[in-house]
Amino acid sequence: MARKVYTDYFFDEPAYNVHDGGYVPLKKAAAAPSQLRIPPLLKPDKETRSDTYYTVTAQAGETQFLPGEKTKTWGFGLPFLGKTIIFEKGKSVHINLQNKLSELTTFHWHGLNVSGPIVDGGCHAPVYPAETNKIAFKVDQPAATLWLHAHPCPSTAEQVWKGLAAMVIVKDKAESKLPFPRKYGVDDIPLILQDRKFHAHNQLDYNADYDPDGVQGPTAVINGTVNPYFDVTTQRVRFRILNGANRREWRLHFSDDLQFTQIGSDGGILPEPVAFTHLMLTCAERAEIIVDFGKYHPGDEVTLYTDDVPLVTFKIHEFEPAEVKLPEHLAEIPNPEVTPDTPIHRVVMSGMDEEVMLDGKKFDMQRIDAKQKIGSVELWDIVNTNQKEGGMVHPYHMHGIQFLVVSRNGHAPYPNEHGFKDTVGVNPRETVRLKVWYDKPGVFMYHCHIIEHEDGGMMAQIEAYDPKHPQTYKLMDMETLMNAFAKERGVKVEELQLGGMSSYKKMGMKM
Repeated sequence: MARKVYTDYFFDEPAYNVHDGGYVPLKKAAAAPSQLRIPPLLKPDKETRSDTYYTVTAQAGETQFLPGEKTKTWGFGLPFLGKTIIFEKGKSVHINLQNKLSELTTFHWHGLNVSGPIVDGGCHAPVYPAETNKIAFKVDQPAATLWLHAHPCPSTAEQVWKGLAAMVIVKDKAESKLPFPRKYGVDDIPLILQDRKFHAHNQLDYNADYDPDGVQGPTAVINGTVNPYFDVTTQRVRFRILNGANRREWRLHFSDDLQFTQIGSDGGILPEPVAFTHLMLTCAERAEIIVDFGKYHPGDEVTLYTDDVPLVTFKIHEFEPAEVKLPEHLAEIPNPEVTPDTPIHRVVMSGMDEEVMLDGKKFDMQRIDAKQKIGSVELWDIVNTNQKEGGMVHPYHMHGIQFLVVSRNGHAPYPNEHGFKDTVGVNPRETVRLKVWYDKPGVFMYHCHIIEHEDGGMMAQIEAYDPKHPQTYKLMDMETLMNAFAKERGVKVEELQLGGMSSYKKMGMKM
């Protein structure tokens, strides 16, 4: 039986970011086409059958985006973005987190099921300049496309804008047996979708571009490449797509509406493949897709678009025919029963601009907003109170876990939401029900992943606890972070320019 092909974006069109008052439309940059940069793989410092050792370095550099002067940027082991990091399920990983920047940062493992708050790498785990912190954990989740990004409150957005983001790939034996392309850089390709605005001398100026509803730029930057092309040398290509933008949504489709198949979402392989011609990703979401270029010939070109703006050109070369049929069933997704007599958590995302809040409050690093017992399976209702007209889709993210989407306003989730996820777009006036359970203890954040929204206080935190082994956490406080930023930048605290500060000040709230 032929697989159903979905041809729409599912999300509510009136809430698309194109209707934002501060929307910045993409424009094709005045730059010659460049070969798509493929981030190199990070080489382990040491590797045994059971353990892998890495060093990940946050560093400053310069990147050639446009003709003329290079742009001052930050990255993880590269001038911009970072080397792709491979984790294998079942292995223990040891990482040196090295900071060679001029100011503090953090290393947040987005989508990784680890303990919190230190290993998770949110704002409670700063690494100061010229220092190295060490973390260790065992990889115990299925194959997936995750990512690493800076998360120092309230400067997460600015540091990601400068380039502190990288792709993380988890591998396992189950995925390795599926008929997927997996030659990294040849037919298994990362696509990190971002946008930037370049000012005088091709430099970034985050403060000049600041928008409390999310910073956007008119130039698409894919894997750190402007106007990229990719040479297609195999019939089937797997793309690991990450929306790594601060604010922008991506509504993806190929020229001539080429069909593609989604095989994975945020937290791993989907239970069944889903066929699309159009796919929308909100901030921080990932999608693994397989594209079959079999109907094209050498010399042909295929273009990936967002809305009507070209993102990547695929140049078709000679390739060996590869008629591979995907199985109807790809992966088993655990779906445990809800633990009896547990409450339904309710999280309310409200406001826009500086007024964004979670449950009527702004983030407080010292406050625990929710608790959940380790192993307890509970329902969470995520509510977006924005108006249908003039509101926005808020991408909701939870640290330290992967959840299941149960329903949207009581109806079935979107067809590609039946696997594990850690980020889900919530339409205005919508309630998305999630099934949530924690395997590891710690304090974890949950928030809107429009990054300026989380910096602006649309964030809260939960303690996942084991009653048999209670723990006490020394949580970071905002005063310490602000004093550190001020010292590193050579200014007084009251002179600091950090985007999220304006959201608290406008609302008369203390950070």
